[in-house]
Amino acid sequence: MADPADRAPADLRPGVLLDVDGTLLDTNYLHVLAWWRALRDAGVEGVDMATVHRAIGIASEGLVERVVGSGGLDQPPGGGGGDVDDDLVERASDGHSAHYEELREHVTAFPGVADLLHALAGKGLAVVLATSGAAEDLDWMQPAIGAEDAVAGATTSGDVEDAKPAPDLLSTAVEQHGLDPDRTTAVGDTVWDVESAKAAGLPCIALTCGGISREELEQAGAALVLTSPRELLERLDDPAVTAVLLRG
Repeated sequence: MADPADRAPADLRPGVLLDVDGTLLDTNYLHVLAWWRALRDAGVEGVDMATVHRAIGIASEGLVERVVGSGGLDQPPGGGGGDVDDDLVERASDGHSAHYEELREHVTAFPGVADLLHALAGKGLAVVLATSGAAEDLDWMQPAIGAEDAVAGATTSGDVEDAKPAPDLLSTAVEQHGLDPDRTTAVGDTVWDVESAKAAGLPCIALTCGGISREELEQAGAALVLTSPRELLERLDDPAVTAVLLRG
């Protein structure tokens, strides 16, 4: 696939890269519960849900290392845990998947999500889902999100080697879908989304609906912090939003 840098500017589209968990779907606390149960099942004691919550949004191995690795229980966002046993990572990851499957019936989209995707597409933006989930998760994620006719495509964890906060997911999404990096914005809900966007050279609109505070998201470098997809929808024509979302 051609690199965007090798294409004529006219060939590249403006776009918006949307995280899914905690941004479009109200799933973060379901993931927290699933991980908390899985870690207990794997024999990890003393992990509280708040610590798990602050690690949601990074890949399984990184999450387990951050939460239970050397010093991991005390690591703030941006810190790093130590190495943990591969068997523990596998058992915890498998346990998370099993517990989350039991909780998936409770997954709902945040209010206004489908209308937001249609409105973004109506602004001439290529709407791309950029999720750390697996490709097969799109089979249930997209119907839960709605507005499938507004979505131009998706990039998942299977398309990259390194997960957030590495830039790979977003950079790959830009390349895969022929987006202009100078006119593409990321939307997410965690400090990992913000850090990933910064590393990819993209501004990030961060939403607090995933449970991370405005202060933390601003300190991570978010270009703009809003409360929810509905607020983003309602403020699409605000100068503060258009300056970030409709660059150039």
